[in-house]
Amino acid sequence: MGAAAPARRRRTLLGPETYELVFGTVYTGLMTNLLLVVACLPLVALVAATRVSSTWPLVALAAPLLGPALAAAFAVFAAFSADGSTTVVRTFARAWRRHLRRGLAIGALATAVVVVLAVDVLFFWGRTAGAAVIPVLVTLAAGAVVTAVLALAAVPETGDARLRDVLLAALVLGARRWYVSAGVLAVLGLLVSVVVVRPAVGLGFAAAPLLFAVWGACRFALRPSPRV
Repeated sequence: MGAAAPARRRRTLLGPETYELVFGTVYTGLMTNLLLVVACLPLVALVAATRVSSTWPLVALAAPLLGPALAAAFAVFAAFSADGSTTVVRTFARAWRRHLRRGLAIGALATAVVVVLAVDVLFFWGRTAGAAVIPVLVTLAAGAVVTAVLALAAVPETGDARLRDVLLAALVLGARRWYVSAGVLAVLGLLVSVVVVRPAVGLGFAAAPLLFAVWGACRFALRPSPRV
């Protein structure tokens, strides 16, 4: 009888609900990766098939596609976390269409800021003033990336809020919770490094779990501050 109890517990732990959760999680992750690649196909093709150092103007033109794609992926994560929804294609497509304009606007704004700051960094590189100016420029570029990602995480949940208000809230809360922003940057940096070194692994397997971690951190950062 003593040995039968652990066996029953194992059967309970490995019941249909557990298998459904595991397969649902794996399916959601893999399908989200595929949809991200499809939504950003011009950018993926440029990064994978060309030297970014030579084709960076084209990469910059395609980079805003990340905006609506990330907003749609974050909507998928929100639906899965809320009720275990695995209607990934429908949720992603609906969110992509609904947030296309705001996602492109956020992506284009962030890309423009980062490109301008990167050009400034190159200008000051090797100059006497560079030691003081370059760290400021890099910090501003990092802030622009974090603000854009926070705004994209907020877009699916803010309804018809004005884009200016969403960006302002993302900027303020990202700066106030700088430690969360630092974590978001670290995870995004890890994802970029994996994609650069192993594109198939990064885009096929690592993107969804790492972006899920980014989304969770953004949700925490976007929480309203408690009133004292």
